[in-house]
Amino acid sequence: MRRSSVRQLTISALLIGMGMIIPMVMPRITIGPASFTLASHVPVFIAMFFSPMMAVAVSLGTGLGFFLSATPIIALRALSHLVFAVIGAWYLQKNPSIVKPKNKNILFNGRFQLFNLCIGVIHSAIELVVVSLFYTMGNMPETYYSQGYIYSIFLLMGIGGLIHSLIDYNIAYYLAFALSKQFNIPVFTAANKRKKIGSDIQVIPEKSI
Repeated sequence: MRRSSVRQLTISALLIGMGMIIPMVMPRITIGPASFTLASHVPVFIAMFFSPMMAVAVSLGTGLGFFLSATPIIALRALSHLVFAVIGAWYLQKNPSIVKPKNKNILFNGRFQLFNLCIGVIHSAIELVVVSLFYTMGNMPETYYSQGYIYSIFLLMGIGGLIHSLIDYNIAYYLAFALSKQFNIPVFTAANKRKKIGSDIQVIPEKSI
Protein backbone atom coordinates (compact mmCIF):
# COMPACT_ATOMS: atom_id res chain seq x y z
CA MET A 1 0.00 0.00 0.00
CA ARG A 2 2.79 2.39 0.94
CA ARG A 3 4.72 1.61 -2.25
CA SER A 4 1.59 2.27 -4.30
CA SER A 5 1.04 5.62 -2.57
CA VAL A 6 4.63 6.70 -3.23
CA ARG A 7 4.23 5.70 -6.88
CA GLN A 8 1.01 7.70 -7.18
CA LEU A 9 2.63 10.78 -5.59
CA THR A 10 5.68 10.49 -7.84
CA ILE A 11 3.62 10.22 -11.02
CA SER A 12 1.38 13.09 -9.89
CA ALA A 13 4.44 15.28 -9.27
CA LEU A 14 5.86 14.45 -12.71
CA LEU A 15 2.56 15.30 -14.40
CA ILE A 16 2.27 18.57 -12.46
CA GLY A 17 5.81 19.46 -13.57
CA MET A 18 4.90 18.64 -17.17
CA GLY A 19 1.80 20.80 -16.85
CA MET A 20 3.96 23.75 -15.85
CA ILE A 21 6.66 23.21 -18.50
CA ILE A 22 4.54 22.40 -21.56
CA PRO A 23 3.13 25.98 -21.96
CA MET A 24 6.72 27.25 -22.01
CA VAL A 25 8.09 24.94 -24.70
CA MET A 26 5.27 23.70 -26.93
CA PRO A 27 4.08 25.42 -30.13
CA ARG A 28 1.38 28.04 -29.67
CA ILE A 29 -1.36 28.86 -32.14
CA THR A 30 -2.48 32.48 -31.89
CA ILE A 31 -5.82 33.63 -33.27
CA GLY A 32 -6.04 37.15 -31.95
CA PRO A 33 -6.76 37.82 -29.24
CA ALA A 34 -6.70 34.18 -28.03
CA SER A 35 -3.86 31.67 -28.10
CA PHE A 36 -3.79 27.88 -27.75
CA THR A 37 -0.76 25.88 -26.62
CA LEU A 38 -0.55 22.38 -28.09
CA ALA A 39 -0.71 19.59 -25.46
CA SER A 40 -1.17 21.97 -22.52
CA HIS A 41 -3.98 19.78 -21.13
CA VAL A 42 -2.24 16.45 -21.74
CA PRO A 43 -0.91 15.95 -18.15
CA VAL A 44 -4.40 16.33 -16.67
CA PHE A 45 -5.87 13.98 -19.28
CA ILE A 46 -3.18 11.38 -18.57
CA ALA A 47 -3.94 11.63 -14.84
CA MET A 48 -7.54 10.66 -15.67
CA PHE A 49 -6.28 7.26 -16.84
CA PHE A 50 -4.85 6.59 -13.37
CA SER A 51 -7.54 7.57 -10.86
CA PRO A 52 -9.91 10.37 -9.78
CA MET A 53 -7.55 11.19 -6.91
CA MET A 54 -4.60 11.66 -9.25
CA ALA A 55 -6.78 13.79 -11.53
CA VAL A 56 -7.60 15.99 -8.52
CA ALA A 57 -3.95 16.22 -7.48
CA VAL A 58 -2.67 17.16 -10.94
CA SER A 59 -5.48 19.67 -11.55
CA LEU A 60 -4.88 21.36 -8.19
CA GLY A 61 -1.10 21.22 -8.58
CA THR A 62 -1.03 22.84 -12.02
CA GLY A 63 -3.71 25.36 -11.04
CA LEU A 64 -1.92 26.46 -7.87
CA GLY A 65 1.39 26.49 -9.72
CA PHE A 66 0.02 28.95 -12.26
CA PHE A 67 -1.06 31.28 -9.44
CA LEU A 68 2.67 31.72 -8.77
CA SER A 69 3.82 32.06 -12.37
CA ALA A 70 0.94 33.42 -14.47
CA THR A 71 -1.98 35.84 -14.43
CA PRO A 72 -5.05 35.11 -12.23
CA ILE A 73 -7.24 34.35 -15.26
CA ILE A 74 -4.81 31.70 -16.55
CA ALA A 75 -4.48 30.21 -13.07
CA LEU A 76 -8.25 30.03 -12.56
CA ARG A 77 -8.73 28.47 -15.99
CA ALA A 78 -6.16 25.82 -15.05
CA LEU A 79 -7.85 25.28 -11.68
CA SER A 80 -11.22 24.84 -13.41
CA HIS A 81 -9.81 21.68 -15.04
CA LEU A 82 -10.61 19.99 -11.74
CA VAL A 83 -14.25 19.67 -12.84
CA PHE A 84 -13.81 17.77 -16.11
CA ALA A 85 -10.83 15.81 -14.76
CA VAL A 86 -12.80 14.32 -11.86
CA ILE A 87 -15.84 13.54 -14.02
CA GLY A 88 -13.69 12.01 -16.76
CA ALA A 89 -11.53 9.96 -14.36
CA TRP A 90 -14.59 8.64 -12.54
CA TYR A 91 -16.25 7.59 -15.81
CA LEU A 92 -13.09 5.91 -17.11
CA GLN A 93 -12.72 4.03 -13.83
CA LYS A 94 -16.29 2.73 -14.16
CA ASN A 95 -16.01 2.07 -17.91
CA PRO A 96 -12.37 1.19 -18.68
CA SER A 97 -13.32 -0.71 -21.84
CA ILE A 98 -13.80 2.64 -23.58
CA VAL A 99 -10.00 2.82 -24.05
CA LYS A 100 -9.95 -0.59 -25.77
CA PRO A 101 -12.57 -0.25 -28.52
CA LYS A 102 -13.18 -2.97 -31.11
CA ASN A 103 -12.31 -0.51 -33.85
CA LYS A 104 -8.51 -0.19 -33.66
CA ASN A 105 -8.57 3.23 -35.32
CA ILE A 106 -9.44 5.28 -32.25
CA LEU A 107 -9.93 8.50 -34.25
CA PHE A 108 -13.01 6.99 -35.91
CA ASN A 109 -14.40 5.13 -32.90
CA GLY A 110 -17.79 6.64 -32.06
CA ARG A 111 -17.99 5.71 -28.36
CA PHE A 112 -14.47 6.89 -27.59
CA GLN A 113 -14.85 10.19 -29.42
CA LEU A 114 -18.30 10.78 -27.91
CA PHE A 115 -16.69 10.57 -24.48
CA ASN A 116 -13.97 12.93 -25.72
CA LEU A 117 -16.64 15.35 -26.95
CA CYS A 118 -18.57 15.28 -23.66
CA ILE A 119 -15.40 15.96 -21.65
CA GLY A 120 -14.46 18.70 -24.12
CA VAL A 121 -17.85 20.41 -23.75
CA ILE A 122 -17.57 20.35 -19.94
CA HIS A 123 -13.98 21.56 -20.18
CA SER A 124 -14.71 24.49 -22.49
CA ALA A 125 -17.95 25.43 -20.69
CA ILE A 126 -16.24 25.77 -17.30
CA GLU A 127 -13.39 27.79 -18.79
CA LEU A 128 -15.94 29.94 -20.62
CA VAL A 129 -17.62 30.75 -17.28
CA VAL A 130 -14.27 31.79 -15.79
CA VAL A 131 -13.33 33.97 -18.77
CA SER A 132 -16.83 35.49 -18.95
CA LEU A 133 -16.59 36.60 -15.31
CA PHE A 134 -13.33 38.42 -16.01
CA TYR A 135 -14.83 39.89 -19.19
CA THR A 136 -17.87 41.32 -17.41
CA MET A 137 -15.64 42.81 -14.69
CA GLY A 138 -13.57 44.62 -17.31
CA ASN A 139 -10.37 42.76 -16.43
CA MET A 140 -9.53 41.52 -19.93
CA PRO A 141 -7.12 43.16 -22.41
CA GLU A 142 -8.72 45.79 -24.62
CA THR A 143 -8.42 43.58 -27.73
CA TYR A 144 -11.09 41.24 -26.33
CA TYR A 145 -13.59 44.11 -25.99
CA SER A 146 -12.85 45.56 -29.41
CA GLN A 147 -13.68 42.18 -31.02
CA GLY A 148 -16.85 41.73 -28.95
CA TYR A 149 -18.01 38.93 -26.63
CA ILE A 150 -19.41 36.57 -29.30
CA TYR A 151 -16.19 36.44 -31.31
CA SER A 152 -13.44 36.88 -28.72
CA ILE A 153 -15.00 34.89 -25.87
CA PHE A 154 -17.71 32.53 -27.13
CA LEU A 155 -16.19 31.57 -30.48
CA LEU A 156 -12.46 31.77 -29.73
CA MET A 157 -12.42 30.71 -26.08
CA GLY A 158 -15.50 28.50 -26.14
CA ILE A 159 -15.51 26.73 -29.52
CA GLY A 160 -11.75 27.12 -29.91
CA GLY A 161 -11.26 25.71 -26.43
CA LEU A 162 -13.45 22.73 -27.29
CA ILE A 163 -11.36 21.91 -30.38
CA HIS A 164 -8.18 22.34 -28.32
CA SER A 165 -9.53 19.90 -25.73
CA LEU A 166 -10.46 17.30 -28.37
CA ILE A 167 -6.95 17.39 -29.85
CA ASP A 168 -5.16 17.24 -26.49
CA TYR A 169 -7.24 14.29 -25.28
CA ASN A 170 -6.30 12.26 -28.35
CA ILE A 171 -2.63 13.11 -27.81
CA ALA A 172 -2.93 12.06 -24.15
CA TYR A 173 -4.61 8.79 -25.16
CA TYR A 174 -1.86 7.80 -27.60
CA LEU A 175 0.84 8.62 -25.03
CA ALA A 176 -0.95 6.70 -22.26
CA PHE A 177 -1.65 3.78 -24.60
CA ALA A 178 2.04 3.52 -25.52
CA LEU A 179 3.14 3.76 -21.89
CA SER A 180 0.56 1.16 -20.80
CA LYS A 181 2.49 -1.50 -22.74
CA GLN A 182 5.39 -1.09 -20.31
CA PHE A 183 3.81 0.34 -17.15
CA ASN A 184 0.67 -0.22 -15.13
CA ILE A 185 -1.84 2.46 -16.02
CA PRO A 186 -4.98 1.37 -14.10
CA VAL A 187 -7.66 2.15 -16.70
CA PHE A 188 -5.75 0.34 -19.45
CA THR A 189 -4.92 -2.56 -17.12
CA ALA A 190 -8.60 -2.92 -16.17
CA ALA A 191 -9.63 -2.73 -19.83
CA ASN A 192 -7.16 -5.49 -20.76
CA LYS A 193 -8.46 -7.73 -17.97
CA ARG A 194 -12.07 -7.28 -19.09
CA LYS A 195 -11.12 -7.96 -22.69
CA LYS A 196 -9.28 -11.14 -21.66
CA ILE A 197 -12.22 -12.35 -19.55
CA GLY A 198 -14.56 -11.71 -22.48
CA SER A 199 -12.30 -13.69 -24.83
CA ASP A 200 -12.09 -16.60 -22.37
CA ILE A 201 -15.86 -16.75 -22.08
CA GLN A 202 -16.28 -16.82 -25.84
CA VAL A 203 -13.99 -19.84 -26.30
CA ILE A 204 -15.64 -22.02 -23.63
CA PRO A 205 -17.28 -24.89 -25.59
CA GLU A 206 -20.87 -25.80 -24.91
CA LYS A 207 -21.36 -28.97 -22.91
CA SER A 208 -22.95 -31.77 -24.84
CA ILE A 209 -26.14 -33.17 -23.39
